[in-house]
Amino acid sequence: MRLKTRNIFASVSQWPIEVKTALGLIRLVDCKFKKNKKMKALVVGSNGTIGKAVVELLKEKGIEVIGTSRSGNPPLDITDPSSIDNFFAKLGMVDAIISAAGDAAFSILHKVTDDDIQLSVNSKLLGQVNLVRKGMKNLRPGGVFVITGGFLAYDPIPQTSLIAMVNAGLEGFARAVALELTEGRRIVVVHPAWVAETAAKIGMDPDPWPDARKTATAYLEAIEGTENGEPLFVEGYTPENQTSSLK
Repeated sequence: MRLKTRNIFASVSQWPIEVKTALGLIRLVDCKFKKNKKMKALVVGSNGTIGKAVVELLKEKGIEVIGTSRSGNPPLDITDPSSIDNFFAKLGMVDAIISAAGDAAFSILHKVTDDDIQLSVNSKLLGQVNLVRKGMKNLRPGGVFVITGGFLAYDPIPQTSLIAMVNAGLEGFARAVALELTEGRRIVVVHPAWVAETAAKIGMDPDPWPDARKTATAYLEAIEGTENGEPLFVEGYTPENQTSSLK
């Protein structure tokens, strides 16, 4: 004989206080566990000037870091879509995918070559676009993509037309992608200024510029903040004409 049962607690309001208290404690413990759970971040370009500083800073903050580059083990070449596929297939889930990688060409316009254009587009622009596109399955809910543009999108100087183009393109990409991400995922584009160490290497005066360590703080801010689709700048190095951005 089939026994008929009825839902004696049809709504939460009808649950006994003991049950509601127990469930509340379970949720509290679960939330604390998630909050205290160690974050895992992938840093692409971890051998570069900015990438190294980002890795060091994140580790100091207790974040587990997986660093990779073209010479990494396993390697990741952002200009090669199959390399990105192979890397992500073995990666597993992470809380942040950070790109400090990508090349773009310096050249005065009348000397720009087809190769210069292809380098800039295929490496810094499409390379990072593909990292986001192909990394979607590896980013946990609530996770963040951090990509690297540059302040030349706002304050270009001669011979930087390709770099300014790519940087502005990355910001436009981030703004649009932010509208499509789900489950609390975010995307942030960091626009570094010249980095002091790099400026010194190319014969520029490094004194006016932040060093790699200070630059890395913008990436940490991107991870810890709530921005989505918005650009971030190194503190103290926000371009004066930021208000005339792609908004």
